[in-house]
Amino acid sequence: MTLTLAAADKILADNFAPWVLDLGLSVASVDGHEAVLRLPWSPRLAREGGGLCGQALMAAADTATVIAVSAARGGFVPMTTVQQSITFQRAVTGTDVLVRARLTKAGRRMAFADIVMTAEGSEEPAAHATAVYALLG
Repeated sequence: MTLTLAAADKILADNFAPWVLDLGLSVASVDGHEAVLRLPWSPRLAREGGGLCGQALMAAADTATVIAVSAARGGFVPMTTVQQSITFQRAVTGTDVLVRARLTKAGRRMAFADIVMTAEGSEEPAAHATAVYALLG
């Protein structure tokens, strides 16, 4: 079963805490074992110096991975983050971030993901993360 953009947006709207929804994330694409979310630039998410804060990027990476797992499963299943590691490589200022979560392994009970975050219009990663999820349902 293929997950549509509308279904992915509904998963986003129905399964995340209000503060995550306040980030303004939207699903740009879903395909098999991958999801791309857009994190819109907001001065509310900037730290001193104007760079997008790491907490927003980590939350966006986590959220994109849930959508990627949902794409692989054909719909939302309860899951929990077991591990997430992120490396910040360059500051993002004044532009949206594209968050591409790709599953590297999706088993019955565990999923592993590689997440690359780039400033819109750039090929160079702003951050790179890996994550592991336990699938509960």
